[in-house]
Amino acid sequence: MSDGGRSEQDSTMYRRVLVKLSGEALAGEQGFGIEPAVVDRLTDEIRSIAEMGVRLGVVIGGGNIVRGSMASRQGMDRVQADYMGMLATVINALAVQDLLETKDVDTRVMTAIRMEQIAEPYIRRRALRHMEKGRVVLFAGGTGNPYFSTDTAAVLRAIEMEADVVIKATKVQGVYSADPHVNPEAEFIPEITFQEVVARELGVMDAPAVSLCKENALPIIVLNLEERGAVAAAIRGDRVGTLVS
Repeated sequence: MSDGGRSEQDSTMYRRVLVKLSGEALAGEQGFGIEPAVVDRLTDEIRSIAEMGVRLGVVIGGGNIVRGSMASRQGMDRVQADYMGMLATVINALAVQDLLETKDVDTRVMTAIRMEQIAEPYIRRRALRHMEKGRVVLFAGGTGNPYFSTDTAAVLRAIEMEADVVIKATKVQGVYSADPHVNPEAEFIPEITFQEVVARELGVMDAPAVSLCKENALPIIVLNLEERGAVAAAIRGDRVGTLVS
């Protein structure tokens, strides 16, 4: 029976989405490096989202390889450490791209630091065109500047790509009143404002990223990446994780 021409995209609440993944998500239980089985599952999730007809961008952190802020606390020059962290995000993006393309997902890696031999330089108009053509765009290299986190880079790219929402995929169900791994009595918060996140220092994203979202009325959904189908459910408009708006 005909559905009157409705596509799967018609059933989605968000048409243009930026997903933020931590680098640690790629490491799995080993805590560092890249675990192929974990990346295989993550790319299955990304493929399922792409098949919904959503215009999709992805930003992946580099903490599974090197975290600039941590390296600087151990005595390394902060600027040098941050550039190392940016390069780590490129490694992660290339790993995810490789596996996505074995699954017939058309992708592009775009970097804020020029390295034409392995990825395209980030150019906003070109990125928008890739997304219009249905390609998954993996944004790497952070903002290209030290002292800015990949959270901030994700929000910046989301604004530039005119995304409807930023989805931050974590290892917990959403936002809690405290770290649930430390405090088992921490309360789950299904919905919260940007102001409350900053005032209560809940650590959803760093303050500059949350401020950018607030200024541009860009909602954030925080959810559990390990829950299969959670990202797709959130894009359809189901109540999953925590909505920050």
